[in-house]
Amino acid sequence: MKKLCIITMIAVFILLCTNGMQAQTTQTQLNQVELTKWFIGNWKDEVAKDTTSFYDIKPYGTGLEGYFKDVTKGKIILEGKQLWGYDKKVDKFIMFWLNKGTGMDIWAVWFTSKNRFEWVLYNDISNPEKASFKMEGEIKSPDMYVLTTIVNNKPIKTDTITRVK
Repeated sequence: MKKLCIITMIAVFILLCTNGMQAQTTQTQLNQVELTKWFIGNWKDEVAKDTTSFYDIKPYGTGLEGYFKDVTKGKIILEGKQLWGYDKKVDKFIMFWLNKGTGMDIWAVWFTSKNRFEWVLYNDISNPEKASFKMEGEIKSPDMYVLTTIVNNKPIKTDTITRVK
């Protein structure tokens, strides 16, 4: 009886220690819906010498809706709309990007940390590391982020996007 009690106590002790160790290594999951609210507002990006992109992002339920335009020398050369919706199954936002008159793209967007995020075309959602085209962003301040365009795993362009007050 004494032997059984000691064996039981050892087993319980090992079980408790094992659970404690697992709890310490488990990372807390990022709240994609809350983090993505950071994009709400008006933004601008000086994309070329005479061209500026403007983004107006508003909340829409648990997602976002956006309007964007590219302006060159005071003239709109491209405009469109965005609709962002959260997909629980993949824990990512799916963004539908519609360019007026030129087509559309579907993106997967998610935060990898509280200040870093990725965009990949929806076709590459299952294997983003192998995406031939993607964007990686980093929040630098409450009013600025940088967005790096990556083609075939090589950065080709970095834009600085600033909040318009």
